[in-house]
Amino acid sequence: WPSSTMGEAGGYFRGTSMEQDGRFSNKDKKLLKSYKFPQSFNQKVDIKKVNVDAVKPWITQQVMTLLGFEDDVLINYVFGQLEEQEVDPKRMLINLTGFLEADAMKFVTELWELLLSAQDSIGGIPPSIIEAKKKELLEQKSARLSPNPG
Repeated sequence: WPSSTMGEAGGYFRGTSMEQDGRFSNKDKKLLKSYKFPQSFNQKVDIKKVNVDAVKPWITQQVMTLLGFEDDVLINYVFGQLEEQEVDPKRMLINLTGFLEADAMKFVTELWELLLSAQDSIGGIPPSIIEAKKKELLEQKSARLSPNPG
């Protein structure tokens, strides 16, 4: 027999493909089934309607708060997740759990709710971020106007 037909039977490869073999099953699918996701994860975000640059400082601050230090790799990884065509909060949660562990659900839930509010607001900026910025500016202004004691 010519060597080109070895491993083939009637023009088909014998055995199973990786998809058919349980040892190579999609681990993400199993993880997705093991989580109980918040209702907000069922809502889609049109990332084109979101001003992602306005959300980046919030992401940076949250990661620093959760980890206790600034992790540029993780922060940029989250930014990268938001640059995908279709952002999926469930997949994002699975991807970030290895970094944020128990805090991943809280982080992704808050981020997703920010993105949902951003897509419905003018300029694609979440109203809570606008309010926080206004408050910060007012505090800076009042600090400059108040006389220094001493």
